[in-house]
Amino acid sequence: MATHKALQMFGRSGNPTLNDATFTNEGITTGQTMTLEGTVNKTGMLLALLVLSATYTWNLFFQDGNPAAVMPATIGGAIGGLVFALVTIFKKQWAGITAPIYALLQGLFLGGISAIFESQYPGIVIQATGLTLGTLASLLLLYKLGIIKPTENFRLMIVSATMGIGVLYLISFVMNMFGSTGIGFIHSNGLFGIGFSLFVVAIAALNLVLDFDFIEQGSEQGAPKYMEWFGAFSLMVTLIWLYLEMLRLLAKLRSR
Repeated sequence: MATHKALQMFGRSGNPTLNDATFTNEGITTGQTMTLEGTVNKTGMLLALLVLSATYTWNLFFQDGNPAAVMPATIGGAIGGLVFALVTIFKKQWAGITAPIYALLQGLFLGGISAIFESQYPGIVIQATGLTLGTLASLLLLYKLGIIKPTENFRLMIVSATMGIGVLYLISFVMNMFGSTGIGFIHSNGLFGIGFSLFVVAIAALNLVLDFDFIEQGSEQGAPKYMEWFGAFSLMVTLIWLYLEMLRLLAKLRSR
């Protein structure tokens, strides 16, 4: 998810930082334009679609408790979600179609993964969900109060850290493909492994500030209407990543 998020952010402006060129590149329209209300509504639609499809793989797992039963849908959702995320990033004007498909596919993935974690650590899913939503609400409040301001240095720091995490995860994935144990501390429940997860959770959470600013800029600058879907998609990517990292962190803590 970190690699996914880094690609998504790079695609917003053509460079690792977010700036006004994001909307200049999309063109300012004199017709219907992006609004905060419209983006919020579309975010709600995407969340509803995600929960709907997640319920399917969740129930499928708990029918017999066999992880193999949900693996095809879970893996298919992960791969399909990545494909449609990349399409959305590079073809923002298609977001009205690709973002809902992305949400449905990611729901299949999250439902399966969440069910597996829940079977190992009962109650972990509601904890991760609560922490994710609580983080979203807290950062939105801090952003609206001006306590956290997305300056250019802030953007550069968060995007650089996000891309660094993505590269690290990618290296670990490739190592695992070739039979290596990968980068141990990523999955370790030791103090260093927990510290790493806390850092990743913090970076994922701070990405929400960039998403808030992105959506607000688009609304103020009269971005095309389809950018509402892209803004909602952007926020969904961050929330999914944050939720998965919360699951990982809680699992490490529960396994000690």
